Amino acid sequence: MFKTFPKGGIHPPENKITADKSITVLPLPSTVTVPLNQHIGAPATPVVEKGSAVKTGQLIAEAKGFVSASIHSPVSGKVSKIEPVADSTGYKQMAIIIDVEGDEWIETTDRSATLVKEITMTREQIVERCRDCGLVGLGGATFPTHIKMTVPSGRKCDMLIINGVECEPYLTSDHRLMIEKGPEVLTGVTIIMKALGVTQAVIGIEANKPDAISTLDGLSKDFAGISVVALKVKYPQGGEKQLIKACTGREVPSGGLPLDVGVVVQNVGTAFAVYEAVQKNKPLIERVVTVTGKSVSRPGNFLVRIGTPVAKLIEAAGGMPDDTGKVVNGGPMMGKALAMTDVPVTKGTSGIILFPEPESRRDEIMPCIRCGKCSSACAMGLEPWLLSVLSEKAMFEKAETEKITDCMECGACAYTCPAKRPLLDYIRLGKTTVIKMVRERITK
Repeated sequence: MFKTFPKGGIHPPENKITADKSITVLPLPSTVTVPLNQHIGAPATPVVEKGSAVKTGQLIAEAKGFVSASIHSPVSGKVSKIEPVADSTGYKQMAIIIDVEGDEWIETTDRSATLVKEITMTREQIVERCRDCGLVGLGGATFPTHIKMTVPSGRKCDMLIINGVECEPYLTSDHRLMIEKGPEVLTGVTIIMKALGVTQAVIGIEANKPDAISTLDGLSKDFAGISVVALKVKYPQGGEKQLIKACTGREVPSGGLPLDVGVVVQNVGTAFAVYEAVQKNKPLIERVVTVTGKSVSRPGNFLVRIGTPVAKLIEAAGGMPDDTGKVVNGGPMMGKALAMTDVPVTKGTSGIILFPEPESRRDEIMPCIRCGKCSSACAMGLEPWLLSVLSEKAMFEKAETEKITDCMECGACAYTCPAKRPLLDYIRLGKTTVIKMVRERITK
């Protein structure tokens, strides 16, 4: 019997088209555009200027503020511009643009493929290295990893959970990492355990990835304290609260954090990045991205340097199909449509999905029929129909009391709505407004 979370959830078509596609290294582009804010928190501040020569892995922007992450050059070449550039949201932000002149790495990075299993660093050194290497969560939230690794004074953590669920349809980058880089991932898990001071780690993987489950389960026998838990396929099981409930039975309280129940959650990709940073001194300058779609001729999983134009990824996958109606950055449930394809890959780019025109259109919005399907689907136990109405009517104080900020924006409510109501659109508006109200209240 596979474990899962008890409340809500849906089963959209999986469409894991690229599950058997090995990771392919994408050739370097002629130019990279490296945004200074690829993480939650304050943007990094440039430490280079126009005309500066840089090497691959060199620090080019320094973290500023408690919640921030440093940025490193993904290529070697010359800085041609530092200016505002449109990112995947369509808004402009500061970025460092580098003309590629090769791939000359900084001398301190170990680029060999040799597995380094022995961990010689102290807890403090591990956290410092992850900060220096600009690591962030690669599951989508992009929260600076070194902060998550530091348990605040007075708080207790007794378990690490590794998110190998990848419950979003289409995406397979984490799946391929678990299969192809299993020993490195498990070493990364062990490093995070040491940083947190815990002796137990659980890797949650959904049952639609039997090869990943068997691979990591077999390898884990050589890594103390790490176990693999097979989970029932159900969206949004990759949410932290849902994953914790499924793996441990512990329930994070409303408005709470995983640490409130003694748990820290990290993504599989993050664990691999931790291994590379701590054991190889390699900054976060590349990641695996799934490029897929039903009409894509050569879908695959690509190891891509940060700053590479999305258009280059699409080109590597066979080019833009003639019937493409929408290009989505991320998964189909929580991802966002791109207005253009010359935007750069960032640390948070997990996938690029090209949807055919018929699947890209929104259906006609009909009146709510009070069926309650949205409430049944909500994994947070909320009333999406009510939150949507309150947001639409600008009743934000009432929306706050109805716990709109607990919404994880998974989109399950809108997916199940037979009336095709834009529930999530209104809830996002209300949630953003309520968070702003709360912040203003605190600062007064």
